[in-house]
Amino acid sequence: MGNLVNLNRRQLLGGGLAGASILLGACGGGSTPSSSGSSTTGAAKALRAAGSRPRPDLPVGTDQVPQIEHFVVVMMENHSFDNVLGLIGRGDGFTLGADGHPTAKNPDGHGNDVHAFHMPTECQTKGVGNDWKVTHEAYDNGTCQGFVTSTSAEAMGYFTSDDMPFTCGMAKTFPIADRYFSSAMAQTDPNRRYLIAGTSLGLIDDTFPSELPPNGVIFQQFDRHGITWKDYYSTLPTIGIFLPLLESGTMSHGLAKIDQFYADAAAGTLPAFSLIEPDYGKQSEEDPQDVQFGDQFMGQVVDAVMSGPNWSSTMLIWTYDEHGGYYDHVPPPAAIPPDDVAPALKPGDPPGGFDRYGFRVPSGVVSPYAKKDFVSHTIYDHTSILKTVEEKWNLPALTRRDANANSLFDMLDLHKRPAFKTPPRLPAAADPTPKAGCLNSGAGVIPPPAAVTRA
Repeated sequence: MGNLVNLNRRQLLGGGLAGASILLGACGGGSTPSSSGSSTTGAAKALRAAGSRPRPDLPVGTDQVPQIEHFVVVMMENHSFDNVLGLIGRGDGFTLGADGHPTAKNPDGHGNDVHAFHMPTECQTKGVGNDWKVTHEAYDNGTCQGFVTSTSAEAMGYFTSDDMPFTCGMAKTFPIADRYFSSAMAQTDPNRRYLIAGTSLGLIDDTFPSELPPNGVIFQQFDRHGITWKDYYSTLPTIGIFLPLLESGTMSHGLAKIDQFYADAAAGTLPAFSLIEPDYGKQSEEDPQDVQFGDQFMGQVVDAVMSGPNWSSTMLIWTYDEHGGYYDHVPPPAAIPPDDVAPALKPGDPPGGFDRYGFRVPSGVVSPYAKKDFVSHTIYDHTSILKTVEEKWNLPALTRRDANANSLFDMLDLHKRPAFKTPPRLPAAADPTPKAGCLNSGAGVIPPPAAVTRA
């Protein structure tokens, strides 16, 4: 498996997946912490260091949130907040004009404006980009006016509840976060590294360098302190973004196929922490996929949790790894660098560091303790998931970023009768079968002619 180190992520999920499958086939209470403010960068509080505990006066492993016994994390791919949730009527989405349509627009570099438009079908093309260069050009010094010129007009496309009925219905019912940013202005793998390690270790693209984070990944913390976990994967587990960990087999005890998740959820035997992985070639919603396959997957996962015996003590967190190149109107704010490792820039890459978040991504929580009619405006990123479990078990922070992140507990009310003790009825997930033909016939005319006007 050593040759996998030289593969990029798309190769691994494609031709390289067979080799990965061979490897994976052998794998088989105190007081409740509260969010510490609206920003991880406020000067009003002293910054914590990597290795510090949320409660230094308590031993590592102290359960501070006994109400929550199970965390379930679902991370989809490549969509911005505005692209998925901009029109649900909750949170800081699109501004609408007198005609009821979004007023957002971007110049195309040829004297035209491309206005935000409803995608013609549930399918995408490969017309948007999300690498370091493209993302910084889209940011455009905070104006967010470089999305089209950095990639294509498809960046201004968006989906609605007609396209993604379950995801949007869930976001209308349970709390969402309209200031949840991806962790870095970079692609999938760097952002997923933040999810499990609190740092990309300098990575800005979808490659697989062999270096490992000095403080390990969160799964190793779990093992060290007797906290059960599983990475339930469909095609490839996220642990593979640090390939030496996957190749060594040291994490194999925590890997399980997705069917086992559904079985464990039904039996009430979910571990303390579950990471749920879609089929990255079909269900993750990355372009050029049909997003309805992702909506269906999300519905299946959430339904399994809500209908299972562990529901009463579960906090499900759903999010996307990064914006995928799609427009978002909120410029990412400054962030705390996770460590002293600089970005591995290549010739032609714009200068920058890990001192700024990436663009917003759709995110929320599903739990019996979730606050009703609540939208969080607190700044989060993927390390907020780390901070949430660190607060639960008083675990040492992996980096400066997660040490000072805001936890997601502010979307729960742990001191009242659970508002969703009885799971609510959510809209049926999309059935992608009737319209799956767009994967063969095409995504339609992008942009629609009416979306382009002279500036």
